[in-house]
Amino acid sequence: MGFIAPSILLYLLATFLLVRTVGTDVAGPGRTWRWPALAAIALHAGYHLWIAWQTPGGPDMHFFSALSLVALGMAAVTTVFATRSRMATVGVVAFPLAALMLAAYHAYGHRPSPPLDWRLQLHAWLALLAYATLGIAAVLAIMLWVQERALRRRAFNAWLRALPPLTELETLLFRTITVGFVLLTAVLLTGTVFVENLFAQHLIHKTVLSVLSWLAFGGLLLGRWRRGWRGATAVGWTLTAMALLVLAFFGSKAVLELILHRTVGS
Repeated sequence: MGFIAPSILLYLLATFLLVRTVGTDVAGPGRTWRWPALAAIALHAGYHLWIAWQTPGGPDMHFFSALSLVALGMAAVTTVFATRSRMATVGVVAFPLAALMLAAYHAYGHRPSPPLDWRLQLHAWLALLAYATLGIAAVLAIMLWVQERALRRRAFNAWLRALPPLTELETLLFRTITVGFVLLTAVLLTGTVFVENLFAQHLIHKTVLSVLSWLAFGGLLLGRWRRGWRGATAVGWTLTAMALLVLAFFGSKAVLELILHRTVGS
């Protein structure tokens, strides 16, 4: 397929342009990375559309396809909303991840999907968008932890200067979590209304873990509002909640599809 190699190379080119300019521009990476990133995202999305066109049934939401779509979402959100140049450093993680997941989907994916009506498709797309948004929040949390650790050790370097200021990074983290929390709430609501027979579809453990993740993200936002939680507390809660979400979706999909060879709902 003509989508794969160019998309991966463009993702890597965008990553290279970001890394190359980190140490030379104290205001953060320039914007030369955006064009290869946008082109890579377009090709990545085009590949999924081409597969959907060629495959009968609903959109492919199996394990490797879901991984690729979430990574695509992370790359797209990073590119579109990186209005401040230093925020683009998230792409150093998001772009190689998107390239890796696209390659994995090309090599191991392409399973036919059962037909899904518009309600289940809405639920599935909301879920992928929520996971992509909260995945970026997890990357921001790790950056926040790295920055605080470096400041405590007085280890000032080019990467530290490339990141947004600590307070700005913290604010961006909570804004991203808020958006992701709203999306995750919509996912749980649409799942409750649209998905039938949770036990028959082996989805009850996924639902429980998703609710626990939702409670953790909600508890973090409440703690931020009522008690001003920040720093290590925010990082710990964010990564714990994201780990629960990864187990809920990708952990269950890996067990059911790759080990037990069962096809389940979104």
